[in-house]
Amino acid sequence: MILKSRINLYGIERCHKTSYYKKYLDDLNLNYKFLDVELDEVASETLRNLYENRKLNFPTITIGDKKLRNPSDASLKKWIEKLI
Repeated sequence: MILKSRINLYGIERCHKTSYYKKYLDDLNLNYKFLDVELDEVASETLRNLYENRKLNFPTITIGDKKLRNPSDASLKKWIEKLI
């Protein structure tokens, strides 16, 4: 699938929810960038800047300017479909 907007998945490799979203996006054959906020300081800081509380709220998926924190399948699907 080709999207107009870039998809980023912020999380950590050992997180079961992060793994769930990686599989979800892989199953849809979507191009996305996985950013491990435990290993990548730039990704960690970028994620902190997305939230007023500056916490590492993961998993977070960004699609263009849209930020989704631990979204339901329906919500994630809706935003992906809007950007196709």
